[in-house]
Amino acid sequence: MPAVSKGDGMRGLAVFISDIRNCKSKEAEIKRINKELANIRSKFKGDKALDGYSKKKYVCKLLFIFLLGHDIDFGHMEAVNLLSSNKYTEKQIGYLFISVLVNSNSELIRLINNAIKNDLASRNPTFMCLALHCIANVGSREMGEAFAADIPRILVAGDSMDSVKQSAALCLLRLYKASPDLVPMGEWTARVVHLLNDQHMGVVTAAVSLITCLCKKNPDDFKTCISLAVSRLSRIVSSASTDLQDYTYYFVPAPWLSVKLLRLLQCYPPPEDAAVKGRLVECLETVLNKAQEPPKSKKVQHSNAKNAILFETISLIIHYDSEPNLLVRACNQLGQFLQHRETNLRYLALESMCTLASSEFSHEAVKTHIDTVINALKTERDVSVRQRAADLLYAMCDRSNAKQIVSEMLRYLETADYAIREEIVLKVAILAEKYAVDYSWYVDTILNLIRIAGDYVSEEVWYRVLQIVTNRDDVQGYAAKTVFEALQAPACHENMVKVGGYILGEFGNLIAGDPRSSPPVQFSLLHSKFHLCSVATRALLLSTYIKFINLFPETKATIQGVLRAGSQLRNADVELQQRAVEYLTLSSVASTDVLATVLEEMPPFPERESSILAKLKRKKGPGAGSALDDSRRDPSSNDINGGVEPTPSTVSTPSPSADLLGLRAAPPPAAPPATSGAGNLLVDVFSDGPAAQPSLGPTPEEAFLSELEPPAPESPMALLADPAPAADPGPEDIGPPIPEADELLNKFVCKNNGVLFENQLLQIGVKSEFRQNLGRMYLFYGNKTSVQFQNFSPTVVHPGDLQTQLAVQTKRVAAQVDGGAQVQQVLNIECLRDFLTPPLLSVRFRYGGAPQSLTLKLPVTINKFFQPTEMAAQDFFQRWKQLSLPQQEAQKIFKANHPMDAEVTKAKLLGFGSALLDNVDPNPENFVGAGIIQTKALQVGCLLRLEPNAQAQMYRLTLRTSKEPVSRHLCELLAQQF
Repeated sequence: MPAVSKGDGMRGLAVFISDIRNCKSKEAEIKRINKELANIRSKFKGDKALDGYSKKKYVCKLLFIFLLGHDIDFGHMEAVNLLSSNKYTEKQIGYLFISVLVNSNSELIRLINNAIKNDLASRNPTFMCLALHCIANVGSREMGEAFAADIPRILVAGDSMDSVKQSAALCLLRLYKASPDLVPMGEWTARVVHLLNDQHMGVVTAAVSLITCLCKKNPDDFKTCISLAVSRLSRIVSSASTDLQDYTYYFVPAPWLSVKLLRLLQCYPPPEDAAVKGRLVECLETVLNKAQEPPKSKKVQHSNAKNAILFETISLIIHYDSEPNLLVRACNQLGQFLQHRETNLRYLALESMCTLASSEFSHEAVKTHIDTVINALKTERDVSVRQRAADLLYAMCDRSNAKQIVSEMLRYLETADYAIREEIVLKVAILAEKYAVDYSWYVDTILNLIRIAGDYVSEEVWYRVLQIVTNRDDVQGYAAKTVFEALQAPACHENMVKVGGYILGEFGNLIAGDPRSSPPVQFSLLHSKFHLCSVATRALLLSTYIKFINLFPETKATIQGVLRAGSQLRNADVELQQRAVEYLTLSSVASTDVLATVLEEMPPFPERESSILAKLKRKKGPGAGSALDDSRRDPSSNDINGGVEPTPSTVSTPSPSADLLGLRAAPPPAAPPATSGAGNLLVDVFSDGPAAQPSLGPTPEEAFLSELEPPAPESPMALLADPAPAADPGPEDIGPPIPEADELLNKFVCKNNGVLFENQLLQIGVKSEFRQNLGRMYLFYGNKTSVQFQNFSPTVVHPGDLQTQLAVQTKRVAAQVDGGAQVQQVLNIECLRDFLTPPLLSVRFRYGGAPQSLTLKLPVTINKFFQPTEMAAQDFFQRWKQLSLPQQEAQKIFKANHPMDAEVTKAKLLGFGSALLDNVDPNPENFVGAGIIQTKALQVGCLLRLEPNAQAQMYRLTLRTSKEPVSRHLCELLAQQF
């Protein structure tokens, strides 16, 4: 890079910056900036003979003002002119200004591209580097289309300087990441691999980054890089710190390049060539040996560089999983880090050992560190390190240490952080089932789980224990005795009551011989919990009571008295009322034989894969497969009894119509729909497959009207929980909409499906369809955290007079939303008459004990009730003239905020709801549309005309309707889309 001469100091810029820093108030700063902007504007307009230095100085001032947060609307042309200068500093400032302020839609982009082409063809390495840096910084698709074919030629050209090759490699990497389809694969790919042999280490470093990215999509094209990478890595590892002085970082030769080479090798399987593989193994052993040497410096930079290479080496060893000696050595090296004073090293060691534990070669070596890991679980201050310790205990568990690990996890669970309790519960449940030597230990473990962390024991866990107890005759008596004793505790979790109710209803007769657990005692114990439980648990207990009548006839009178009580027969909950009436009638009318047949013991459940492991994988994310699936090292370990979620007789089966969008991944009573991760909760809802389409396809009008009735509830209990639409709170009961509510609403003006809102806790998705003046909307609330939402309450609010203009019927949702789960709410909508303001959606819940609330604008706008209308040109102009009163027309001229693409414009107008009429407007570039706003009270005809001006990047939109407010409102809505 050329040296900056003393005269390039730009004293005027320094004075201006000093003035800004000396301003005592914001007002003084703005005043000084406005004065400077006026001066610069006058200089640019008045003095046509500005020299390069002055242009550079003023452009620098504009750039500084922009970085202070002020808008800059002039000076772009002067910056472009600087690109043609032959002085480095002037050209540099021009490129800097363009990289920061000029967007890809600018009218100047063609001039900029021409200047860049000239610099790339100049063969001046400094100018070429500046041009390449600008392309990479802007990184737009237009830049890629213009230069993607030229940059590879510069990269592999024999006469390119080393600095140019570096810049070209990184520039091509930037363009490939932004638009992979624009970078053509060709003969240059073979030549770029040979850059790994370049003498200049900077070129090699840039080339490795590029090749690593390219080979992930085209591995065969770059397979020859393996031997070159191994050769280069060998030279670096075996070199002394003095051999690569320019690239030695605190006595560690080329650490960044070493890490990049090791990552590149992880893109491929072990080398097939024995010589290359032997050389690579020798490199890896050398790195492990150097890790044992005393440090050459006490500075943290030295240890960081050294450990970065070591951990990447261990990652490569784990990736290959074919060298037992290296795997064991890697495990021993990580074991030393488990007690290191650096928290980050302990975390990384635990994380890497989790992967090592799944290898058959290193599993036993990992197990030797069990005491250290258990100690970390108990004593670590950092919750993330404790979580990794729990992960490692789970990964190293087998039949020999299962009881010890499960015991320690249960002990830790009593004081564990709330954020990871559910995950630990799932892990304990899986390990207890997978490695149970006897079933009594398994039952004890699960009941302990419920006792210690009942709130975090999901349905999958207690369904699973019921399935195993039902399928195993030898554990049924023990389970009944244990659960009976657990229910005697004064404070008993509701999940314990569910398990106890089911097991005693099925197998209570096995312990009835003991006077301490006689039938009346069992019934009174269960019934003492009845009034403290939720509706679902009470429904389960009523089923247990009718089972007791079959098992213990002596309890019939007592139980019939309970069923006959007014609190049951006239219960406000339909599910409980129905069960009480039916069970009472069944016990009174049916004979003993009929009763025994109807209420016989549940048969064994069919074998099926456990849903607990699937739920844990969902919580850990898609990359957790290797850590959770340890079947490679222990093929003999099988689940106790297959893997099925039991379907107890007390759990109602949902009606088929409840799954309108095909969201269920498994038959009930499984967990809520499976999600692919917290960051992507609604992806299944918006897929284009047939399963994700609502049942509102093109049908006759009568069918559509019938479908707009509230969907069938998922069970009688769900029907009972929602006897009437949710009551709307008044607008005064909720807070104002969030600041970005209008922006979020605008995204849905021309579309019906998408993510309405998302933050770190919650994701709200929308799927809707409208027909005439009716509509149905599905709202999907996804819990992105691992903590359950409590008191979850989404409600729709009608501000002002909207109640008389728009009718919205809502279905209540569950008050609890489990971590990683998703719930659905159905809204039936009817447009009574034209409206201008959308309804509000208020969402309230408690997260971790803290109340959360947000208010959004529901994406229901007047154009959703558009009925497209086809008409001939003559009819259109006749109707256009009829709507000629000034108050019937709304017109807006506005600047384009997005690229002016005819196909995109057409799609937006169709999404807006109008029909597009061809061959109506004399100018084929214009768009003409027609439609009718359908309301219950009246119909509002609407004609529109959109005139784009590509040269000026402007639109003129004209709407004519029979109602003035509708014209203005539709014009505002549509103008915001372009």
